[in-house]
Amino acid sequence: MDIKRSYYEDIELFKSKTVLISSIILFIFLFFLPWIVAKTHILGFSVYLLNLIIIHCIVAIGLNILVGYTGQISLGHAGFFAIGAFTTVMFISKLGIPFIFALPMAAFVSAGFGFLLGLPSLRLEGPYLAIATMGFGMAATTTIKHLELFGGRMGMHAPKLYLFGTPLKDIHFYYLILGVGIILTIAAIKLFKTKVGRAFIAIRDSDVAAGTMGVNLNYYKTLSFAVSAFYTGIAGGLYAFILGFINPEGFHIIMSITFLAMVVVGGVGSIMGSIAGATLMTYLDVKLQAIQDIPGLGAILVSFSEKYMSMGGISNVAIIVYGLIMILIVIFEPLGIFGLWIRTKKYWKTYPF
Repeated sequence: MDIKRSYYEDIELFKSKTVLISSIILFIFLFFLPWIVAKTHILGFSVYLLNLIIIHCIVAIGLNILVGYTGQISLGHAGFFAIGAFTTVMFISKLGIPFIFALPMAAFVSAGFGFLLGLPSLRLEGPYLAIATMGFGMAATTTIKHLELFGGRMGMHAPKLYLFGTPLKDIHFYYLILGVGIILTIAAIKLFKTKVGRAFIAIRDSDVAAGTMGVNLNYYKTLSFAVSAFYTGIAGGLYAFILGFINPEGFHIIMSITFLAMVVVGGVGSIMGSIAGATLMTYLDVKLQAIQDIPGLGAILVSFSEKYMSMGGISNVAIIVYGLIMILIVIFEPLGIFGLWIRTKKYWKTYPF
């Protein structure tokens, strides 16, 4: 048994030389990934898709802090996502605040709303809390839609960002988003080695027992919502600039459900599972939108649609396939992708016994 002999062993970033070397290799791979994609066109990847995947990974990690580690539920994270996006753009375009300050400021605004949304969690749980958070998400986007400060129904254009007089392109945003994503991922991993993270886990396992042991339930439940909203606000601010234009209609209830699906498919209560789930779901969501272009299968689906459906129905096939994949993953591997990884690792560790 690997027994820890000091607190430092519990909080150190790299547990062994193997982890250190593999992490360095991973960082090098991520650094050169856009160039690899540009040279080889792997599976139709683009830098935009890489940026979108990393942003969704940040959202999934933040949501997993709330759902997987604290045991709360939220169907309103599209609202935090929208607040982060619109507030970041507003700070830059109307107040002239530099991006490096506007992004965290918008995230703190989102965290403030997360703290307020956490107040109902003190009395609500399960489906009742889910309905309350869903109502917040819908109210947030509807309010933004009717405020001229945020462009109303027409939305807002994200201003161009410049570095040494040169406008930033997708490849530049990739390294910016990657850096933010790595920092927030490490912060989330280390969070659960602290007093705050252990309190979150204690509340998830049993809030009654946690309260008996002296954990302040009111404080930590609302704090978990705030931390989760902060991550989502950061992601929303970055999302606005890879799109270039944001509209309130794009932040809907389906987006909140998709965020939750990323956590469930990846693995509840796992940071690496959040990343895996967000990567898989984002890739499928983007690629299945052009399902009619898939060689062989696309022609069959178009023929089926022409015969039994309207041509507009072909776009709904992607949603059907997307939903079936989620159902199959949950049925055959309830712990998600992370559970599959755990079983695979155990198998090879005990092979051939």
